[in-house]
Amino acid sequence: MNKMIIKGGHRLTGSVTIGGAKNSTVALIPAAILADTKVQFDMVPNILDVHNLMVILESMNVSSDFADGILNVDPTKIVESALPSKAIKSLRASYYFMGALLGRFGRARITFPGGDNIGPRPIDQHIKAFQAMGAKVVNDGDEIIITTDENGLHGAQIFLDVVSVGATINAILAAVKADGHTVIRNAAKEPEIIDVVTFLNNMGAKVRGAGTDVIRIEGVESLRAKNTHIIIPDRIEAGTYLSMAAAYGDGITIKNVIPEHLESFIAKVQEMGIQLEINEDSIYVPKTDELNNIEIKTMPYPGFATDLQQPITPLLLMAKGDSTIIDTIYPERTKHIEELKKMGAKIKYDHGNGTIIVSHTDKLVGSQIEAGEIRAGASEMIAGLMAEGTTVIDNADNILRGYDNIIDKLTNLNADVEMVHRES
Repeated sequence: MNKMIIKGGHRLTGSVTIGGAKNSTVALIPAAILADTKVQFDMVPNILDVHNLMVILESMNVSSDFADGILNVDPTKIVESALPSKAIKSLRASYYFMGALLGRFGRARITFPGGDNIGPRPIDQHIKAFQAMGAKVVNDGDEIIITTDENGLHGAQIFLDVVSVGATINAILAAVKADGHTVIRNAAKEPEIIDVVTFLNNMGAKVRGAGTDVIRIEGVESLRAKNTHIIIPDRIEAGTYLSMAAAYGDGITIKNVIPEHLESFIAKVQEMGIQLEINEDSIYVPKTDELNNIEIKTMPYPGFATDLQQPITPLLLMAKGDSTIIDTIYPERTKHIEELKKMGAKIKYDHGNGTIIVSHTDKLVGSQIEAGEIRAGASEMIAGLMAEGTTVIDNADNILRGYDNIIDKLTNLNADVEMVHRES
């Protein structure tokens, strides 16, 4: 267990470089077991989820090593085995092993995945996709058992009832080696899906349409890595630092970003009156004193990301008047609200219409609070930097799950912050 200690009141300045996308990485690592060769990834973020995924790989006799952003994975001696339930339960994205194992062996047995508790996130669409391809799925206690007959998986027409990144990627992982042609309709369009498909196609997969709502897959017999896959920059990390820079920066440059992946977020920041300087792969955030209140509604990509509604909240506290947030993806993503209120934030959640109302707050005061999940922790971390006095964030492992080298990056921006390890 870790706690983050922030001594507020140090305005931020300088530059920060964004790491590889967490939401790509947690799908790419399971996808690597589909390869018949060794695999190398570059720009891998140094986050807890990566280390947990490496533990899961090890249980299948898949060796891996990770240093300086380079992750090597060798699935050539993979064996079927029980996956470690503790690591599985620690991150929701472990469910990608369902599609990857199904694509590799024609069967999978996995403990029901864990991760952030931000409301219902059912996996019925994943199961529906597997069943369409000929798999039999049984829920046995907290385990999901997926099997196929002697003919294995076959191509299928899959229509997702809801737009789901996880189900889209899992269906792709299962289908790339399946016999025949698979079509996924109402597919999610996130950049991370394109990243996973780029990796697979570079190994010989035949996947078309990533980034659109119809993805077509022609099954292939073998996948072989021929080059290093460079992971795209993390748009959620970039948005978090954009919010932080706008809220408490004296001029900050955010490097290694793809502005096109952040268009809906950037539009809202500009609507608040912040004159961003947007370059090809960096964004400069100037100090801004007068901020307008705004309305935010989270939507599937390319709409405003649910993962960014909490990180933008401390910035909204500085705007004049009331800002509103409606999270249409995860309406129960509200763990940050009570914690920010302990710091003096004027913020409330209207359960009746599912609206978060963020009112202008003159001053935040350091407090002892808790990171209930990754993005709630990010929100509280930004508030801690803005607050007078010292903020202690318990359960800070949640922040480490999603933010690459966070202490070094904040320190380089002039923050006074440390991570203290304590026995659980």
